Amino acid sequence: MLTPKYPPQDTPSTPPTTQAQATAAPVPAPVAPAPPVSTRATVQLTPGSALALAAGGGAVVLVVGAVLVSLLLAVAITGVSVAVVAIVLRLLVNDLNKAR
Repeated sequence: MLTPKYPPQDTPSTPPTTQAQATAAPVPAPVAPAPPVSTRATVQLTPGSALALAAGGGAVVLVVGAVLVSLLLAVAITGVSVAVVAIVLRLLVNDLNKAR
């Protein structure tokens, strides 16, 4: 009931075989193999695009740095606020206990 049901696998169709025709033409001499062609795209940077890339990278570093500093500042302010509230509550509890 809970076992997966897979569709049947496709069977690859074999291409029709053709018989080679015998010809009397001579076989050409083998030629040197062509150099391999790279399929990877090459990136060519012009001075303008390199400058734009550097400026963009610098902007990303500045933005990430500003966000991290803001987060650190928010954590520090929250910690100080919690510490002040804890001190005030401790003083209030001590005053209540002294009044008895």
